Amino acid sequence: MSREKSMVVHEKTRGRPGRKAGENAAPASVQVLDRSLRLLDLVAQADGAALTWLAEESGMAPSTVHRLLTSLAAHGMVAHDAETGAWTIGVKAFEIGTAYLRFRKLGAVSRPFLKNLVEGCGETANIAIEEAGDVVFLAQAESHAPMRAFFRPGRRGPIHASGIGKAILSTWDDGRIAALLADRPLERFTASTRDTLPALLADIAIIRARGWSIDDEEHTLGMRCVAVPVFDEYGEAIAGISVSGPAVRLPDGKIAAIGPVVQAAAEGLTKAMGGRWPGGA
Repeated sequence: MSREKSMVVHEKTRGRPGRKAGENAAPASVQVLDRSLRLLDLVAQADGAALTWLAEESGMAPSTVHRLLTSLAAHGMVAHDAETGAWTIGVKAFEIGTAYLRFRKLGAVSRPFLKNLVEGCGETANIAIEEAGDVVFLAQAESHAPMRAFFRPGRRGPIHASGIGKAILSTWDDGRIAALLADRPLERFTASTRDTLPALLADIAIIRARGWSIDDEEHTLGMRCVAVPVFDEYGEAIAGISVSGPAVRLPDGKIAAIGPVVQAAAEGLTKAMGGRWPGGA
């Protein structure tokens, strides 16, 4: 009997069906991730989980459970009490959960501020966050005008060619901005795009002095935007709020008038979120 046939017979004698030709097993890395997430869920359900209980509930060998828990602990996702042997949720998992709640709350709390901006300015209002060097839109209140800006929730955009992106960057020091953009090209979308670091930093210096950023057709021809950052309880920018619309309806004079309105909305939202507005008490 060949080695291949011997292996198949051995599997069948242990009650395991032979794998069909062409059938692909899940990649090992995906399996490890699935098992790790399963364990994380079990740990979250328990008020201190023993390794033996986790093995029974997950159907995994205790040695496998211990190996995966050790890896999760190295990333701060779980913690181990050496005295009791119990495994609990780690600080990093708590931070991730708290971030989710904060941004979910941000979308809900910002709704009336977005609606008020639409009513007061007549243009679409947005709120977005910075994530991994991009802008991610959370929510939008649309203008009723036939031609208007549209950003679906979850859409990502380039931070250097975004009103909200530049508003958030304006709260960072130049070194932090340079570090973020060091390994990525500043894509040129239009002739107005700040596609070099010196040009972007020069614009950000103006934004800091003025109090709000302007996307002057830097990503999309014919569209302009005014944006202001929103701050958390530590005085750090966690989001930006903006008003966007066609350039024909947002000439320089109207942009100058809208700037303080968006700034007031950002300050109101910051305080509604329990945040600290720069220069405030």
